[in-house]
Amino acid sequence: MHATPPGAPSAPEQAARRGGILRQPLAVWATAFAAVVAFMGIGLVDPILPAIAKGLDATPSQVSLLFTSYFLITAVAMLVTGWVSSRIGGRRTLLAGLALVIVFASLAGTSDTVGQLIGFRAGWGLGNALFVATALAVIVGAASGGAESAIILYEAALGLGISMGPLLGALLGDMSWRYPFFGTAALMAVGFLLIAALLGPTPPPKRRTRLSDPIRVLAHGGLSTTAFTALFYNYAFFTVLAFTPFVLGMDAHGIGLVFFGWGVLVALASVFGAPFLQRRIGTVRVMHLALGLLVLCQLGLALSGQTGIIVSTILSGIPIGLNNTAFTEAAMEVSDAPRPVASAGYNFVRWLGGAIAPYAAGRLGEEINSDVPYYVGAASCLVAVLILVLRRHHLRDLERVDIDHAVHDAPLPSRA
Repeated sequence: MHATPPGAPSAPEQAARRGGILRQPLAVWATAFAAVVAFMGIGLVDPILPAIAKGLDATPSQVSLLFTSYFLITAVAMLVTGWVSSRIGGRRTLLAGLALVIVFASLAGTSDTVGQLIGFRAGWGLGNALFVATALAVIVGAASGGAESAIILYEAALGLGISMGPLLGALLGDMSWRYPFFGTAALMAVGFLLIAALLGPTPPPKRRTRLSDPIRVLAHGGLSTTAFTALFYNYAFFTVLAFTPFVLGMDAHGIGLVFFGWGVLVALASVFGAPFLQRRIGTVRVMHLALGLLVLCQLGLALSGQTGIIVSTILSGIPIGLNNTAFTEAAMEVSDAPRPVASAGYNFVRWLGGAIAPYAAGRLGEEINSDVPYYVGAASCLVAVLILVLRRHHLRDLERVDIDHAVHDAPLPSRA
């Protein structure tokens, strides 16, 4: 027999590595598919924002409330996702979230006023919160290859969903701005059936989550640092996502193609770029690098003509993809809190940035000019960098995690 050398991966880890990230149980793929559709809902409305504004006689800032209501409810609902899933189990929570998305996405397609649409998007956000927070925990628990592989798979679903959302929105929105909502409801119904059929029972954990746990866990210095840095990063992220369709001056197909290119770079940077850089320079340095690149993209959006806006929008997918993976992994690894609780507390804070940015950017663009939202987005990134610098001592545990991953990814020792 050959003993495992100290520091080398264990036999199960070696087997998982040989299998690769793509060798996952069917339940993981079913959950990942539903996650793709859930994240499609974020970028789905991008190409049809101008059409919605025209069809419902609304201003850009009013239409941007589609994002604000969605993410505000998503953020607040994150505080109860753990409480719910710890009582009824992950599978039932996923199915409940999907059912809510199906209902409210369908209702959104029937809206006659922008107020109705905003309200239905809020209900959609509640379902999204129940699904998204629980999906990450389910994928981490069921995936082969450990938490790092699961998070990469989750971020791949996020990137694919965000990239495909604008395409679906453009294709269906060309016929009517209502059709993308009905299309999302249909795809979510498929996800519901797949999870119902393939994901086995997930009994509630032995310890039930209290309603106060997601707030209490933010007392941890590392998690709160990660969460509030992500809040300012998400402000910049959703300034690009929610406001740029109004300054591109293109039809639904054009906007959809621009954000498809953006989403492809988000996915590639999330799945390949971030893990590569994390192994070489560490997670915190990846955050610094990505925030710096996003500042440059925001300035490019503010200072350029249409061609520059298109290029800057697409290229912003790189730092956004890097940060999505780096921040998610940091939130999962920086504290010893249960992952569902850490995810709920982290997402509550960070999605507030996604709720504030769309409306704020729309009002700044209407009342001053279209450059100002991007200057504010760049300033938000600089605030995020400042938080990382001032509170860097709270993130030392991430250096240990990076070292562990470097050991895990080292070449397997040859047999003597």
